[in-house]
Amino acid sequence: MNEIRKVALIGGGVIGGGWTARLIENGMDVSVFDPDPEAERKLNAVLAGADRAYAKLTMAPHPKKGAVSFAPSIAEAVADARLVIESVPERLDLKHRVFAEIEAANSTAVIASSTSGIMPTELQAELEYPGRLIVAHPFNPVYLLPLVELVAGKDTDARHIEWAKEFYSAIGMRPLVCRVEIEGFISDRLQEALWREALWLLKDKVATAEELDAAIAYGPGLRWAQMGTMQTFHLAGGEGGMRAMLAMFGPCLKWPWTKLTDVPELTDGFVEMVGAQCDAQSGDLGPRDLEHIRDDNLIAIMQALKVNGWGAGQVLAAYEKALFDRGAPAPAADLSQPIRTLERQVPPDWTDYNNHMNEARYLQCFADATDAFMRIIGADADYIAAGRSYFTVETHIRHLNEVKALEPIYTATQVIEGKGKKMRLFHEMRHADGRLLATGEHMLIHVSLESRAACEPAREILSKLEEIAALHARLTPPDGVGRAIGMRG
Repeated sequence: MNEIRKVALIGGGVIGGGWTARLIENGMDVSVFDPDPEAERKLNAVLAGADRAYAKLTMAPHPKKGAVSFAPSIAEAVADARLVIESVPERLDLKHRVFAEIEAANSTAVIASSTSGIMPTELQAELEYPGRLIVAHPFNPVYLLPLVELVAGKDTDARHIEWAKEFYSAIGMRPLVCRVEIEGFISDRLQEALWREALWLLKDKVATAEELDAAIAYGPGLRWAQMGTMQTFHLAGGEGGMRAMLAMFGPCLKWPWTKLTDVPELTDGFVEMVGAQCDAQSGDLGPRDLEHIRDDNLIAIMQALKVNGWGAGQVLAAYEKALFDRGAPAPAADLSQPIRTLERQVPPDWTDYNNHMNEARYLQCFADATDAFMRIIGADADYIAAGRSYFTVETHIRHLNEVKALEPIYTATQVIEGKGKKMRLFHEMRHADGRLLATGEHMLIHVSLESRAACEPAREILSKLEEIAALHARLTPPDGVGRAIGMRG
């Protein structure tokens, strides 16, 4: 992923906006072309929602956010881009025209179509360089949902699919390579089957739109969030698994329960009935309100799955690990001075009713600064996975000044003690303008994660810690070091 610095985005609607948000959050610049005069306003609305979601999704440090620019033409958007993402409406003739303009200006970039069902072989049929076209079909909201279906056409160069697997994994996604090129790919075929049957149930007055959604949201939808159809039914078969399930319920598949091979006629009256029911179901909630609710629920589900190490939670956990590792500050050129271990803006949801960062988030920042320092001395995620880490045993925080949402802050870390099993750190949190906001003093003990008992660090870890501790011992002790509540100094 590191070789990608600029991505061109053709089509800045809901999907294009979602791609833009995910890409800039991962430090890439995005050049957008969209002829809609309202494109910039619409895209900014999506980016605002994504900012809100990312502030809640993970506390891992993101790279410096990429920049978004709007190009006046496709040619200018794709110039020098290594990746071009196409997200224009689902019309083959339009996509062919777009591809022709891309090729006229850029003959080397990988072209990734966001199409939800057009065969990549059809898409690449008129390309001069068809081998570089792939399908990378995402799911809305693209900035949160990890699934991306990768599909090759008959002329696609296989190395581009392999590259795409690495690229999309690195930006927090779960690539699913479709083994066979088929209309609608995999996920949309499953979704369409359910939607088709739902339309029939509406047409036949069996249920309302709200009742149909309740039938999924309060039952199978909760299972599907962490187990797909096959594993769900495998579990439903009890000890006999899927074999027992098919023996018991397989004959039902021949019953005329569904109308999956047919579709109700979409008359004006039927379309109006469905639209009116969906409007009524939404009540006073507008599209932005519903997006915020959807995003908050998705984040909560993925965070819960992360705790259990399952499904989309595994993808989020792997992405967070990569962000923490990539976000670790490079060793300072001068280790004899306090080391900058954290830089960030205060997320809006870190504040209280006064719009000031609440006290729990000061501890969050100091904990993140400690993690960053641990990575500097080599106690990174791999070291922890191998069974050793530092545990905080005592903390003292002084709250000295206020900071508001979206204001920039940083933390400088000084080693007070670093020998044997002990590591004592003193963090100063400052506003970007230099104001001292808080200090945090932390005593940590090195432990074995297997026995949960104190133990000696690895030699290379201790050596680096002692090196920095010796340099910092020459510094003036920071104001407030060693204090407890009520003590002066």
